[in-house]
Order: sequence, then C-alpha cells, then structure tokens
Amino acid sequence: MSDKRIFLVRHGETDYNRAKLMQGRGINASINEKGLAQAEAIKRELETIKVDAIITSGLKRTQETAKPLSIHHDVPIQSYSELDEMDFGALEGKAFDEVINDLKALHSSWSSGLLDVPAGGGETPIEVFKRANKKVLELLGTTTASTIVFVLHGRLLRILLSEWLGLGLKNMHQIEHTNGAINELVWYKGKFESRLLNQVDHLNDLHHD
Repeated sequence: MSDKRIFLVRHGETDYNRAKLMQGRGINASINEKGLAQAEAIKRELETIKVDAIITSGLKRTQETAKPLSIHHDVPIQSYSELDEMDFGALEGKAFDEVINDLKALHSSWSSGLLDVPAGGGETPIEVFKRANKKVLELLGTTTASTIVFVLHGRLLRILLSEWLGLGLKNMHQIEHTNGAINELVWYKGKFESRLLNQVDHLNDLHHD
C-alpha cells in the first residue's frame, strides 16, 4: 500500500460564516467575495504541487472553493455527500448568540465523552465520523492518486482530525479550523500523520477587511 500525501482544506467564507450563523449539512450556501479570494489563495499555495485528485463534499461551498485549483491542475472535482458537514438539525441558520446555550451544552456533553448526543436533533459526532471516515478510507484504498486535496467543512475537519491524529473525538475542540486553512497529512499503512495543521500564511494578505 503506497503512502499518500493529503491536503485537507476548509472551504472559503460564506455569508453565513461572516454573519456568525450556524451552517450545517442542510445549508447549501455559496462562498462570498472573500471566500472566492481565499479559493484563489489556496490555488496559489498548491499550484506548484502535482495534485492528482480533488475531492469535495456535496455542498456548493466546498466545490466552489476547489474550482480554481481544479482549473489550474486540470483535475476534475469529485464530490461525495458522505463528506458533507455535520447535520446540526434545528440549530442550522440560527445566530450563534441565539443558540449559545445549546452549543455550550453540546460542547460539555461531547468533551465529557457523550458522543452519541445529536446536535439540534441532527447528527452525532460518532455518526459523522463513521460516514465520512468510511468514504475517505474507501477513496484512499481505491485511488491511484498519490497527492489528494480534500476540500471540506470546519466541524467535519475537527471530527476527522481528532480521531485520525489520536486525540479522540471528545477532544475535537482542540483542532483549530479557519476558512481557507490548509492541513497536510501523510497516509501510510492505514495511518494518518500530520505535517501541517491550520496553515493560514497564504491568507495573510486577505485579512485587511
């Protein structure tokens, strides 16, 4: 089994991100002007690397973020709904401030190991990990690509990286994620090893607004 170089990228900013609104699997928002600039910055950061495959969720914000990179490398985007963001149920679309007590309760439950508690009647961290991890491992096990870029979502990245890097799901809050950030991992003999986490240097020129 050959090793693979993996880039995990968080999608560019949407108006939901900017307005601090809950954005889960049920919200299919496009990236905004800043998100488009972040997508271009991601492309510039990865343009000299030989990218063999580009994989996104089924949601527009990841596909739109991946588009400049796809065009530059002439590599088609593969989209899978199994890689969508967590379903936050009734919390989706609401302001963080409006649901802050719900979010604090979820954080308390999850960080104490109660990982079968659903978000707003939606999905649990365990359910999200199972569906996304299964798809990622299926893709890694069948593709001939050696360098793969995944464009995904913030909470999903926390869930996957916390498990893959040995922190455990209850410590997923320790994983930082910024719109447009890049994580680099190596996958070898069925295990993930981090090379770079939440890399944002390529976004520095975009922070003036």
